[in-house]
Amino acid sequence: MIITIGGLAGTGTTTAADVLSKKFNVPFISAGDIFRQMAKESKMSILEFSDFAENNLDVDIEIDNRQKKLAENSENLIVEGRLSAYFIEADLKVWMITPFDIRVQRICERESKSFDLASEEVKIREDSEAKRYLEIHKIDINNLNLYDLILNTNRFDPDSITEIISSTLKVI
Repeated sequence: MIITIGGLAGTGTTTAADVLSKKFNVPFISAGDIFRQMAKESKMSILEFSDFAENNLDVDIEIDNRQKKLAENSENLIVEGRLSAYFIEADLKVWMITPFDIRVQRICERESKSFDLASEEVKIREDSEAKRYLEIHKIDINNLNLYDLILNTNRFDPDSITEIISSTLKVI
C-alpha cells in the first residue's frame, strides 16, 4: 500500500504521515525534509533556498528525483509532499487543507515565530512554490482533481485524521 499525502504548510501532512507510518509500520518519505536537506547542503535558510529555487529550476527537479528514487521498489510506503501525488503511483492520494490563519498559527507554535512573521513567510514561500510548480511541471497546485481524499484538518487531531485515512483505505 502506497499513500501520498500533500497539503500546504501547516496543514499537518508531516504529522499525519508520521502517525500513519507508525500505525501501519511502514516508512515515510518527506519532500519537505528533502528540501530542507538541500537547503542545508547549500548552507541557506529555507527562505533563501526557496528564493534560490525560483531562479534555479533544477532544485525542484532534484527534489522530485530524490523522492522518486527513495520510493522505487517500495510496496508499502507513505510519501509526504506537495507534488508527491503527481510523481508516485499510489493506492490513495490525500490532500489536506486548513484555513490560512490556522496554518500560520500552527507554524508559529512549531517554529516559535510571531504570527506576522510566519504569515509573511508562508505567503512568500507559497507564491514561490506555486510559480515554480506551474513553470517546471505545468502543475496548478490549486487543482485538486488528482486526489482521492481532500481532508480539512482544522477540526481533527492527528489520530482522528489517521482514522479517516484508514477508513478510506478500507473502501477503495
